[in-house]
Amino acid sequence: MKDFFKMLFASCLGNILVFVIGIFIVIGLIGGIIASALSIYKDGNSTFVVEDNSVLRLDLNKTILERTPSELENYINTNQVMGLDVVLKSIYSAKNDDKIKGIYLKTSGMYNGGWAVTEEIRNALLEFKKEGKFVYSYSDIYGQKAYYLSSVADSVYINPSGVLEFKGIGAETLFIKDLLDKLDVDVKLIRPSTNSFKSAGEMYTMNKMSEANKTQIRAYIKSIWNHVLEDISHSRNISVNELNTIANDLSAYLPQDALENKLVDKLCFEHDALVSVAQILNIEDNNPSDIKFVSAANYVKSLNEELDLQRIKDKIAIIYAQGDVLQGKGTGVNVYSSNIVNAIEKAVSNDDVKAIVLRVNSPGGAVIASEIMTNAVVRAKEKKPIVVSMSDVAASAGYEISCYANKIVAMPTTITGSIGVFGIYPEVGTMLKNKFGITSDTVLTNKNSAALSTMRPLSRESQMLLTRNVENFYKTFCSRVAEGRNLSVKYVDSIARGRVWTGVEAKKLGLVDELGGLDVALRLAADEAGVEHYSVIVYPKEKDAITQLMEIIGDEGLTMKYEIFNPDVEVFQNWIEKIANMESVQARLPYYIDF
Repeated sequence: MKDFFKMLFASCLGNILVFVIGIFIVIGLIGGIIASALSIYKDGNSTFVVEDNSVLRLDLNKTILERTPSELENYINTNQVMGLDVVLKSIYSAKNDDKIKGIYLKTSGMYNGGWAVTEEIRNALLEFKKEGKFVYSYSDIYGQKAYYLSSVADSVYINPSGVLEFKGIGAETLFIKDLLDKLDVDVKLIRPSTNSFKSAGEMYTMNKMSEANKTQIRAYIKSIWNHVLEDISHSRNISVNELNTIANDLSAYLPQDALENKLVDKLCFEHDALVSVAQILNIEDNNPSDIKFVSAANYVKSLNEELDLQRIKDKIAIIYAQGDVLQGKGTGVNVYSSNIVNAIEKAVSNDDVKAIVLRVNSPGGAVIASEIMTNAVVRAKEKKPIVVSMSDVAASAGYEISCYANKIVAMPTTITGSIGVFGIYPEVGTMLKNKFGITSDTVLTNKNSAALSTMRPLSRESQMLLTRNVENFYKTFCSRVAEGRNLSVKYVDSIARGRVWTGVEAKKLGLVDELGGLDVALRLAADEAGVEHYSVIVYPKEKDAITQLMEIIGDEGLTMKYEIFNPDVEVFQNWIEKIANMESVQARLPYYIDF
């Protein structure tokens, strides 16, 4: 009994300590955020001034999200995240700014923009150059996407000891079936009989890619690669055949080889690259220290367009839908159905908003959440035009929420389609018994009262039920696409079946209307609404850091996610969380394909 009270006391003391530590963590966060907010407020009262003969500096070595992170997210991530919206706005605004003479682009092997996002930035740089302004690029290590972006530069510099990755696109996905077999876990993949391309669940039931999956991946990575080569060929004046030979032989990996093959212009350290920038600016003694650099974030702040935008009554709302599709509301980079529905309803109810652009960057996810958001789009379209702008990926549930739009715009390298559905059912009872000696027993009122328990194999009736479920949703999915795109259900079924397409192929198939970025979508939205002059309003609106933190505390207590303190494990943690939180029926792309 004495040991019991000692253990009880120790447990209580431990809980109290955890609670107190949590309180201090939260207080520390709040204190830091308040200090940050005060600093921002102070800086905000002294407008950032761009001087003559300045250079816009784009440091693209951070995680790139569709929109600028909230104050809280920026604080937690120590400014390791930046918004595509700020990058594009800074480039397009600098194009017509006489004070900005050029752009200095710096990337690294850690650059992680997707192909479509990268091309959208690249296209903005091409527009910038049309004004006769320079773009110089430097990196110690060029990843393949970073080089694609940088190939548009007038001069491409690389560290003499660096690396240039140029090898073509290879798609790689993990399979855990053999591990599950060793653990005595049996997983059933349930999908419509025609959905052989819907390969997301195959990682649990196979140890290699199915032929259908290989076929679709081979097709879309070839489409992306051919498009990338055409762009690089045009910028660097190297034929596509030569570029393919270089990729095949890895003959640009070492800097000297990259120079000889004309993929870069000079091997040097960054100081020498900056001397070249100083020289083109006619700075005395070509001193890099005298270059007037301005970051993208500071440059956008300096524009101070708030008053001008308020004078323009007509507005186009941009609603950002980035991440996995999940049901309910939440925070962070996911497409929560309640958040998106609320944003759509607010945009519709705002009389100043004349059209809506739904910016989608999502591989899909929960079926019910997808249906809820699709219904919101249908209702909104009855009152205002909606144009979808597809980013890196807008597939499966990400395509369903797009299909009723007045117009769909995608980048040539966008991954889209994947019109299909699947479900997975794991049986873990055998593992628990054989590996841990854990068994279960049941008392039932009816034959299938425990039918969907993961402790035992599926009954015949259960398997038939789940099969009917996915078959029914696939038919619903196809009918929604057919209605939204004004196509026959038979035709949609013939190009659907879970297959993934690039934006280029999707346009040929009638799944997409135009190729282009967010700028094209905004133009189409303005045309649909019949407005010429407009300002942009963004939904969901960002809340201040303290309000966000209070909401998180209210929803989740003092639980702090591990990635806040150790971002290096965030990718692996997200992988585990996604598997653990998956609903039984999913409309999404294959997991974890890295290309």
